[in-house]
Amino acid sequence: MAGQSDTIIETCDLLIAGSGAAGLAAAVTAAHRGLRVIVAEKDAVLGGTTAWSGGWIWAPCNPVARRHGFDEDRSGPRTYLAAVLGNTFNPELVDAFLAAAPEMVGFLESETALEFECGARIPDTYGHLPGAGIGGRSVIAAPYDGRRLGPAIDLLRPPMAETSFLGMTIQSGADLRAFMTVTRSLPSALHVARRMVRHLWSLARHGRGMDLRNGNALVARLLRSALDLGVDLRPSHAVAELLRGPEGVTGAVLDGPAGRVTISARRGVVLACGGYPQDLARRAATFPRPEAHETLAVSGATGDGLRLGEAVGGQQATTLAAPGAWCPVSEVCWPDGRRGVFPHIIDRGKPGVIGVLADGKRFCNEGLGYYDYVAAMFDAVPDGEEVASWLVCDHRFLRRYGLGIVRPAPLPIRPWLRSGYLRSAPTLEALARACGIAPEALTATVRSFNEAARRGEDPEFGRGTTPYMRLQGDPDVGPNPNLAPIERGPFYAVRVVPGSFGTFAGLKTDGKARVLDVEGQPIPGLYAAGTDMASVMGGHYPAGGINLGPALTFGFIAGRHAAEGRP
Repeated sequence: MAGQSDTIIETCDLLIAGSGAAGLAAAVTAAHRGLRVIVAEKDAVLGGTTAWSGGWIWAPCNPVARRHGFDEDRSGPRTYLAAVLGNTFNPELVDAFLAAAPEMVGFLESETALEFECGARIPDTYGHLPGAGIGGRSVIAAPYDGRRLGPAIDLLRPPMAETSFLGMTIQSGADLRAFMTVTRSLPSALHVARRMVRHLWSLARHGRGMDLRNGNALVARLLRSALDLGVDLRPSHAVAELLRGPEGVTGAVLDGPAGRVTISARRGVVLACGGYPQDLARRAATFPRPEAHETLAVSGATGDGLRLGEAVGGQQATTLAAPGAWCPVSEVCWPDGRRGVFPHIIDRGKPGVIGVLADGKRFCNEGLGYYDYVAAMFDAVPDGEEVASWLVCDHRFLRRYGLGIVRPAPLPIRPWLRSGYLRSAPTLEALARACGIAPEALTATVRSFNEAARRGEDPEFGRGTTPYMRLQGDPDVGPNPNLAPIERGPFYAVRVVPGSFGTFAGLKTDGKARVLDVEGQPIPGLYAAGTDMASVMGGHYPAGGINLGPALTFGFIAGRHAAEGRP
């Protein structure tokens, strides 16, 4: 570790490692309170995995929700988190999050370029548990015109190819529904046509889409705010090591294009490097069945924050319910040879699809959360066998909803058949043989599923019985929006494997986002937020937005605490 005798080249008040939601939230919070802030990002673009995300933010009791009539106190969400988290419930972290989340939303929308839309119809995942919310606990950044960033638009990480259309992001809710019903609704067709024309114009004029949505809009608005507040943004600068003296962490050494730079940070350092989803060695040591895993995180999320924190005495949390934010994914091979992964977030809950293992049997409620689907795969597949499942549907389903990266009508499916991503056959037996599924078992599974689905029932797993599940379905289908028979060939399947949005098992912190040492004491001058911090959710996934909500909130807490002075 570098010593205090090193030549100090630059000085700031607060140094932040990482430019995702947590890092930028800490930056704008501290800068608004008068601190001189440097954000060091090792990639050439800013935004981290946040820029690829759906952008939803779980922040109960927020002022946006209150304006929409959701007037609840913290007891409801606290009761719900206690029920979901069980013995991983950490009162200090949960109470700090629930107290600060509304303040974070209020600060960002009143003092920065952030504008939020309310998730009025988005329920918590486990509607049967006490305290579960039926809406209003989530917000999302409003769409943003990328031209407002000026030249800084080049610093914004482009959207993920697999979850955008020609680089155009599509926001869940009315925007997504318009794209899903474009061939069945004139208003939807007009909406899609307007968006496509604007997007193609942006591509021709600017080389990228400028109608920013989802996580891209969140990062763009935070970036605009950081620039307005004078934050010193440094892409292509990796934090190589932390400086620690008798009074705690006092700065860091950066590796940049021009060489090493030593930064003295009077109020400390915030670690927000994106966790370790791309650190194969640490994944192998902490993940169940790591050989089967794919991640949706950016390539730069290689565990830098955890290594930096551990080098000065920080400790990784190892007792969470799960080390990662699981999501089922399919592996995509593009025509030019590029490889990627697609997250199966919305298709599993639509009526007319099931998930089966190689034995041809269903293994879970497909309409529950993405985290639950992967957890069920881990539980259902014996050790030594490949952890994978198949989503199976018929032609009507595929053209109405799409499956994975295969888009609904009128877009073609032939390229995905040629690549092998999408398997097809005229009969279920032939489809099973093409996929390596037990043919007789698959046929029996579909027959049993269809008989109940026609009545709107799922006696095996109870699909469509909670508000969360019903939201994932199709409101035009009854009596159960999550169920329809699979009966009109040809039949299709896509192979699905375990994946994650990122990691939960970060550094142990207290409620002020301060990293704790082996004795459980805060290390002065060192904070962690986002996935560099052990998840306040204890390794569970109680609602959509539980990655970004705590990331923004504990980034806000870290920036505010640093501005108030050490310790």
